[in-house]
Amino acid sequence: MFTINVDKECGCFKKSIYENHKAFESKDDALLQAQLMVNHMNDKFCQKHEFELSENGEKFDIAMSPKNTQKSECCGGGYCS
Repeated sequence: MFTINVDKECGCFKKSIYENHKAFESKDDALLQAQLMVNHMNDKFCQKHEFELSENGEKFDIAMSPKNTQKSECCGGGYCS
């Protein structure tokens, strides 16, 4: 049995149609669903977080981290480095 596990459920995930700890008989089905989830979550959720997929045996883990929204204060003239 292959499972998709989301380590932290943000508000956007809780409102979505996705399920945490979803199980699949096929590794290919689990991997495909996990990739679709990560792509959708990174593209369509509120953009406060980034999601990354990793494989750990029969588990596909989706990790959440704060999105780096820090903007450069560089003026673009080449003097800031």
